[in-house]
Amino acid sequence: MSIKNIRLEVMQFLENKVDGFMDQYLIPVEKIWQPSDFLPNSESDTFFEEVKELRELAKDLPYDFWVAMVGDTITEEALPTYESWLMDVEGVDNVERNAWSKWVRQWTGEENRHGDVLNKYLYLSGRVNMREVEMTTQHLISDGFDIGTGRDPYKNFVYTSFQELATYISHNRVSQLAKSYGDNKLSKMCKMIAGDEMRHHHAYSEFVTQIFKVDPSEMMLAFNHMMRNKITMPAGFLRESGEKISSAFEQFSNSAQRIGVYTANDYVDIMQKLIERWEVDKLSGLTDEAEKARDYLMKLPARMAKVSERLVIPAESTIFKWVEPALIR
Repeated sequence: MSIKNIRLEVMQFLENKVDGFMDQYLIPVEKIWQPSDFLPNSESDTFFEEVKELRELAKDLPYDFWVAMVGDTITEEALPTYESWLMDVEGVDNVERNAWSKWVRQWTGEENRHGDVLNKYLYLSGRVNMREVEMTTQHLISDGFDIGTGRDPYKNFVYTSFQELATYISHNRVSQLAKSYGDNKLSKMCKMIAGDEMRHHHAYSEFVTQIFKVDPSEMMLAFNHMMRNKITMPAGFLRESGEKISSAFEQFSNSAQRIGVYTANDYVDIMQKLIERWEVDKLSGLTDEAEKARDYLMKLPARMAKVSERLVIPAESTIFKWVEPALIR
């Protein structure tokens, strides 16, 4: 049997557990928070006062903070790309509306709220050039992405396990920074987003755990492939208006590292957490190839940590079209 057919068979085998995963890791629409819970109430007579308060608090936040916020928002707003990618994964059948496609749709519904609330906050803050932000978002959706997983569910679930934890870290750090500057409402909003991301991380990590139980060697090889080739961030093709693909991503990453929102050390820590979460060192019955992959994975975090120590982040902020210095005090 081909590897592709085995993957499909495993996905079909696990399908009867997906409804339970949704009950465990997703929250019903009527019970989960919505963007309007954290934004000025446009139906209220106090709406303009609430907007004024939001804008006053926003004035104290520094330049790199706004770059990180915009980058996070654009990444969240490119959700159509992520959903269409996951819908094409082997074993996810949207035509027959199987359990896996139901998961993807409901996961998308939860994730959609993140870009929605962040976009509205940026708009009301008056601190960013929304037209430039909107053009970058459209570019990112139009350009798509290539995360190196193909249609392989094993590789895709490694990717989403990693990426959901990375977005948790990013949103949680933004929350901490906002609180340190006295913006408790923005802090709470970003903390709630981070909470969603952590739940989703646990879900995708559990998918991988289940696959390790039934197909450990192939799952190990998929994990090794993703770590060896490095995780490509979903906004890897980020660009500003009039620029080429990927031209803005490195500068955005530098801003995020400079302010401590997401760093190279975080990348290494996530890798180590996944190795521990999936108890890679304890797995048995592996093929020789998978054993070699395990050996590589167990040594990789320490090697990557040494590389991250040598990284030099530019001290000066890149000036983006999204965030004009004249708007930031």
